[in-house]
Amino acid sequence: MRVRLRNPDRDVEVAGPLTVADLLDHLDVLPHTVLVLHDGALVTAAHELPADAEVEIRPVISGGAEGAPRCVVCRAPAVLEERRHRAAWCTAHLEDHIHNQIRRAIDHPPGLPHSERMCSYADRLLIAVSGGKDSLALWAALVDMGYRVDGLYVGLGIGGYSQRSQQVCERFAAERGLRLHVVDLAETYGYTTPGGASAAGRSTCGVCGLSKRYAFNRVAVEHGYDVVVTGHNLDDEAATLLGNVLRWQDTFLARQHPVLPATGTNQVRKIKPLYRLSERETAAYCVIRGIDYVVEECPLVDGNTGHELKAAFDLLEHASPGLKAQFLFGFYERQQRLVDRSVEEQVEVGECTGCGMPTTGRLCAFCRQRELILAVLPMTAGATGPAAGPVPTARR
Repeated sequence: MRVRLRNPDRDVEVAGPLTVADLLDHLDVLPHTVLVLHDGALVTAAHELPADAEVEIRPVISGGAEGAPRCVVCRAPAVLEERRHRAAWCTAHLEDHIHNQIRRAIDHPPGLPHSERMCSYADRLLIAVSGGKDSLALWAALVDMGYRVDGLYVGLGIGGYSQRSQQVCERFAAERGLRLHVVDLAETYGYTTPGGASAAGRSTCGVCGLSKRYAFNRVAVEHGYDVVVTGHNLDDEAATLLGNVLRWQDTFLARQHPVLPATGTNQVRKIKPLYRLSERETAAYCVIRGIDYVVEECPLVDGNTGHELKAAFDLLEHASPGLKAQFLFGFYERQQRLVDRSVEEQVEVGECTGCGMPTTGRLCAFCRQRELILAVLPMTAGATGPAAGPVPTARR
């Protein structure tokens, strides 16, 4: 059989017939880290692949369990098993499961009063999309659930990768009649992520993260959105928490929460409705919904500590299913006792003298970074003044 492994893309020939479980064992692939597709359809561990099968193995999605799994709701043949939940779902009920987890995250955020939700149906939401599975799955789900949500794509200038990612986002929005804002770093702020990292002497992930966070908030303020939505999932948040604990980053631990309130002028509330769902669940949702997404990883991510922590946590999760959720949800339950969040609340937030965005000093971190970069790089044609100029004071 011909097996296509993704990220990095490669093709291998394997003698068949084999079950999915035997194929993954032969390839030394952890079942809970991949999804297996036969003729474009999700298949589980017991499914037998003929000798002439065309198989695709995608990262971060599960294979399955022993036997022929049945949907926990209707007992139909399952397309995805989740060891953490000790459950499996058919196509229809997998979609329900994803929506229910998102709805639970929005309606009952941890550590907040029971009546407080992440957002309301009256709010205007702006979701940051990258072209990857998580943000596009979340955008589709929120629209189906009745929320008013537009998208924002930030072009980072990472060659063909950024071009493909933007095309995927634009096609997703066009096919569904949704609004997509596009901000190009080079055109708007005068630098790309690779060029900015080289000029500033910082990691590409550091420059990328700060630039995206700034663009998310600025576009939300300029266009009057109430909430910024990001696609951070259970795997992301658990790995971030692990890194913060290992380094005892008190400030980061105080701020790690699926709801970050607006604490000053020109600042918008930020939420993470996917924190209850794993990467494998969101990727499977994209497959059953026919959502095209960029499978490849960012080419600049090698050596990123967060990805290394996720890989280490994957091994622990394989040995003890549910460990990530127990770690993250347990922290949220105990956060008020373990971390003094009032220290973060006491920080005085003002307006950046360069751009008007929130800052605890004279210039915000983004303006300082941009000044440093543009002192080395010639400004790209089309980019304007400090952080492309100040913005009007927001309604809030």
